[in-house]
Amino acid sequence: MLQRVPSNSINNTTMKTTFKYLLLILIVCFCYFISPAQQRKIDSLYALLIKDKEDTNKVNHLIGTGEEYKNIGNYDSALHYCNAAMQLARSLNFKKGIAGSFVNIGNVYNNLGNYQDALKNYSAALKIKEALDDKQGIATCYNGIGNIYSHQGNYPDALKNHFAALKIREDICDKYGIASSYNNIGLIYDWQDNYPDALKMLFASLKIYKEIDNKFGIASSYNNIGLVYDSQGNLPEALKYHLASLKIRESIGDKYGIASSYNNIGTIYSDQGNYPEALKNLFAGLKIFEAIGDKDGTANSYNNIGEINIKLKKIDEAEKYLNKGLQLSKEIGSKEVIKNSEHDLSKLDSIEGNFRQAYEHYKLYIIYKDSLNNEAVRKKTIQQSMTYDFEKKEASAKAMQDKKDAVAEAESKREKVIRYSVIGGLLLALVFLFFVNRSLRVTLRQNQLIKKQKKLVDEKNLQLSQQNEEIRNQRDEIDLEKKKSDNLLLNILPAEVAEELKAKGKTDVKTYSMVTVMFTDFKDFTSVSENISAELLVAEIDYCFSAFDNIIQKYRIEKIKTIGDAYLCAGGLPVLNITHSEEMINAAIEIRDFMLKRKEEKESKGEIAFEMRIGIHTGPVVAGIVGVKKFAYDIWGDTVNIAARIESSCEAGKVNISGSTYKLVKDKFNCTYRGKIPAKNKGEIEMYFVETKTGLI
Repeated sequence: MLQRVPSNSINNTTMKTTFKYLLLILIVCFCYFISPAQQRKIDSLYALLIKDKEDTNKVNHLIGTGEEYKNIGNYDSALHYCNAAMQLARSLNFKKGIAGSFVNIGNVYNNLGNYQDALKNYSAALKIKEALDDKQGIATCYNGIGNIYSHQGNYPDALKNHFAALKIREDICDKYGIASSYNNIGLIYDWQDNYPDALKMLFASLKIYKEIDNKFGIASSYNNIGLVYDSQGNLPEALKYHLASLKIRESIGDKYGIASSYNNIGTIYSDQGNYPEALKNLFAGLKIFEAIGDKDGTANSYNNIGEINIKLKKIDEAEKYLNKGLQLSKEIGSKEVIKNSEHDLSKLDSIEGNFRQAYEHYKLYIIYKDSLNNEAVRKKTIQQSMTYDFEKKEASAKAMQDKKDAVAEAESKREKVIRYSVIGGLLLALVFLFFVNRSLRVTLRQNQLIKKQKKLVDEKNLQLSQQNEEIRNQRDEIDLEKKKSDNLLLNILPAEVAEELKAKGKTDVKTYSMVTVMFTDFKDFTSVSENISAELLVAEIDYCFSAFDNIIQKYRIEKIKTIGDAYLCAGGLPVLNITHSEEMINAAIEIRDFMLKRKEEKESKGEIAFEMRIGIHTGPVVAGIVGVKKFAYDIWGDTVNIAARIESSCEAGKVNISGSTYKLVKDKFNCTYRGKIPAKNKGEIEMYFVETKTGLI
């Protein structure tokens, strides 16, 4: 960062002239790297600075010069001019200039990824703007604060500030500001996976930018629309918009924008499997980000390059870039980048066989992902949008109420006029009857006018009532959607796990020391399925598994999942009990009987029937939720693998249990010892066929 020029140097004519010549040399050198349009603008500002006296005009020109240097990515020069503007504005006690300097310094720190100092400068500017009642300046500060909260992953507070800025900009008809707010709100909707509303906001922003011919804004909108299409998986459309954005940014010399476009184009080529082209663009973007000191962009580039090296199986290169990305993202406090770093490092450790470290990285990824996109954040995000819409309706309602009050006040005045007219008419009647008659006619016309006005007021009241009813209906719809989402969650997860997820925003993986696991499948499923149509096959499996669901529900058994023709369930979790082994065998017997009866029905019609094998084992498992989308409750551990081996060693129409399960139920059921039977990758396992008291089952 350039040092500030001391006050005595600025006031000294000789030093001032020397400084101007040095500054001119720097500008000429730097202009070699920027567009002709940017060069002309900076030259124009510099010419004004040379002529300026130490007054408010010079403050404004210093701020403008700093803004131009920020736009082309020369942050050191930008900070130099903004600090010079701040110093001069304070010496002049020029409040507007002080606030403007705070805003521009905040913008530079924002681009550098120094969010704490950026937020500090925006907040200082906001305080001065509010004291000056500068509406446009207040909106600018809200916008900057909203951007900082977005980078930090605090989407509710980000939306709160962006909607506050939007409301002010709509009130003062600031088209550029409205487009900027639409753009920022659209980005947050994209990060929340709300793609329809994101595109709606971004295209609205693009339309305004085109109307006012703002190339910087047009390029930004193209870029962000490309991001949404990328999120939706529409890669050709995303690439089209990013290339359009890059073309404009190159024409205006927007270094930060050019780097961002290279990065985004590189990620699309990566998704398409074109890794050489992807790396070419990513390294081009990284070079610019590093040159301009943009830490957030640099960290993102490191992560993207590391992820491609994972796909290319260049493990050392991947690890180098991913660790650099994680270190830098932690330094700037960017939760979004930290989340992506942890996810990619988890994949890398899995490839290397370091599963414990992979698990630790994955846990951190889930923690950061949940903090960015959990249900509470979504609710706050929706609430911000509803609050904005509600405030607009409130403002409309207030305007109607003011009109109603004005009508009432006018009515009161007219009533007074009527009273005075009647009194005057009576007095005048004593003087001359003609004036009395005339007063009565006036009174009649006024009464008719009052009736018409009362009718208008009644119509306005009816409209207000209808609007209130619409608001109540919207609230009812929100409550109904919440109830549907709760019911859907209970259909996916056990009730206890669902409650934990709603209460904490996440669930903990738990270890159970004693759980009974049952595996079932159909004997010769592949050969049988080849002889019947796919529709009949799916219908038969659905019929059988639905019956299994009803049976295990009676015995407090938790269905885990189905895998093709296999059915997996467990007893003793997530709520512990001591009878899970007995209940599991009772359920297995009912399932076996159901399948035998089904076989008789199918064979009596000359149709092919399935035969069932059942395996049961008792032991410890780990249970919890896996995945980040379409998540499911699952169990892991050797107990699950042994149950599968016992099932595959079973005979059709039998219930086969392990020695550990037999020890728990031997007093409840008669069992036939089968001996130690070899199981794949598990050695020999003691197995038993369960029998009833009347004979072999």
